[in-house]
Amino acid sequence: MGLEYDLYWSFRSPYSYLVVPRLLALEAEHDVTARVRPVYPLAVRTPEFFDNRDPLWTRYLLTDVFREAAYLGLPFRWPRPDPVQSDPQSGYRTIQPFIHRLTHLGVAAAERGRGLAFLREASHAIWSGEVQNWHEGDHLARAADRAGLDWDELSAAVDREAPRLASVVEQNQVDQRAAGHWGVPLMVFGGEPFFGQDRVDQLVWRMTQAGLQPR
Repeated sequence: MGLEYDLYWSFRSPYSYLVVPRLLALEAEHDVTARVRPVYPLAVRTPEFFDNRDPLWTRYLLTDVFREAAYLGLPFRWPRPDPVQSDPQSGYRTIQPFIHRLTHLGVAAAERGRGLAFLREASHAIWSGEVQNWHEGDHLARAADRAGLDWDELSAAVDREAPRLASVVEQNQVDQRAAGHWGVPLMVFGGEPFFGQDRVDQLVWRMTQAGLQPR
């Protein structure tokens, strides 16, 4: 039986977008499976986290994510619109028309055995800059189709089962913290957390120690 690990992941995280191709390659080449466990972003879970951040935080983030995308050879643009909305008065404490449904779509895709594939296709539509207005038209439907999912069935299920899917996300967040971190992407293997898209090599190293085998 192959190895498994938990992947805690957010549609608002640029680093989550950047890590997925490597995790797909890992799964394609080795007998290992990601248990995809989407979570809401910190901006929604704990908006106070951002209230008093150092001004350098945003500047460095933007420098780093564009640099990392270029290093990995991935197209990148900050999403238009941002999956998490903000306004000058209330910041992130405002109506969020996108992120909850996106996260629930990720949970539903994982339940159908296509979680990692859907994360790849949907996040590419959102973060690559290759489509305009990712939230409109058939962009997400086409992403679902490329991931091997029936968009009509998936979308209807997400609308119908929103409270249940929200409870799954909430449990994912509880388990994420119990595993040792709150950020994304977070890979947890054998009870050990690996935080960040730059920890894939260490994750593979630990899996190799545990008997990781090629497919």
